[in-house]
Amino acid sequence: MTEIDFAELGVYQRYKLMASLIVPRPIALITTLGEDGTVNAAPFSMFNMLGEDPPIVMVSINRLQDGALKDTAANILRTGEFVVHLTDEAMCAQMDACAATLPPHQSELEHAGLHAVPAQTIQPPRIAEAPVAFECVLHEKLETASRYIFIGRVQWLAARDGLVDTEQWRVRLQDYHPVGRFGASFYLNASGRFTLDKAQAASTPIDEM
Repeated sequence: MTEIDFAELGVYQRYKLMASLIVPRPIALITTLGEDGTVNAAPFSMFNMLGEDPPIVMVSINRLQDGALKDTAANILRTGEFVVHLTDEAMCAQMDACAATLPPHQSELEHAGLHAVPAQTIQPPRIAEAPVAFECVLHEKLETASRYIFIGRVQWLAARDGLVDTEQWRVRLQDYHPVGRFGASFYLNASGRFTLDKAQAASTPIDEM
């Protein structure tokens, strides 16, 4: 085994190792509203579900090199509202385009060729092309020297027509093709999905999957 003492590493080395080994990670394409009403959109892969009661998700947003906040973080702190979208293969390139560094008054949605539609419960809009959108309000926040960690409470879910069976509350996974972040500049699609045999799957506690 290669043994590595994190106390002996710099921040960049720790980031490279963790971000390349803790994979794949789902990608949150987040919309927020700027002070002037501009719709900001940016993707973040340090993101996941934390629980269902209350229904909460987490996104970790790094500070810029000068310590300034990214537009998404600043907007969440100011308004307490944001929309988390999941990205599928069809809009992957547009999601990546939203990572461009633009001035605060210029919307990444326009830059990427995406379209905004009104949300049901909050002011920031949803992205029409996204297969899934969670409307969130800020539930709690944590702050470190390098990051803000936002915990959002989900108030509303919008899913592409036909994706969710609302009678049995199941997602039609055969029609869902999300992409995830792998190490460096690599992404993963869902075409390689598989299941375990029933005997093995039945013996595995759900929290360990």
